[in-house]
Amino acid sequence: MAIPLAYQTNLPAMPEWLNNGDNGWQLAAATLVGLVVLYGSIVKKKWAVNSAFMALDAFAATLIIWELVGFRMAFGERLLPFWGKAGPALGQDYLLHRAKLAATTHFFRNGTMENEMIEPFYSMTSLVYFEFMFAAITLIFLAGSVLGHMNIKAWMAFVPLWLLFSHTVGAFTLWGGGFLYHWGVIDYSGGYVIHLSSGVAGFTAAYWIVALCQAIG
Repeated sequence: MAIPLAYQTNLPAMPEWLNNGDNGWQLAAATLVGLVVLYGSIVKKKWAVNSAFMALDAFAATLIIWELVGFRMAFGERLLPFWGKAGPALGQDYLLHRAKLAATTHFFRNGTMENEMIEPFYSMTSLVYFEFMFAAITLIFLAGSVLGHMNIKAWMAFVPLWLLFSHTVGAFTLWGGGFLYHWGVIDYSGGYVIHLSSGVAGFTAAYWIVALCQAIG
């Protein structure tokens, strides 16, 4: 009787580059980022269900779009100085390989390489998951600015559009090797890509929603 692979004595060796500590901490850190969603505030009782579904939709929609095109628009190969080439971050051929931080590659002006790309000791799966959490909480921060002024249907249309045309731009520009990264701009703990972008977007969205309501009413 054949012994299942998981119970055999000589199991397949893990890749030489994979470090259990680095990979475990990357996953733990990503989960801790997700717990930021527990930030709460006082809202009217009639908004409670709508706000809960807005947070749920932000996570669900972001995960789908992030895997299909978003991650590589923010952290993939350069398409424009502020945008990466869209593409799926799916499948074993992509996710099980060693993570690559594309922004760390530097070239001299004559085109020769100055610094090689940094490859951490964990897989692309962990990197995609980690950056997904940041993308999701950015939208949830933004949601706080429009609570009570935007219903779930409008929010479901807003989330993918803002993620693709705003968050990926900011992420690539500063974290993915875009022009601000090469100018030497440093984003500590997501100060620009997450907090500043969600704050400005939330203020702008709230302003135009109120202006529209006043114009209609």
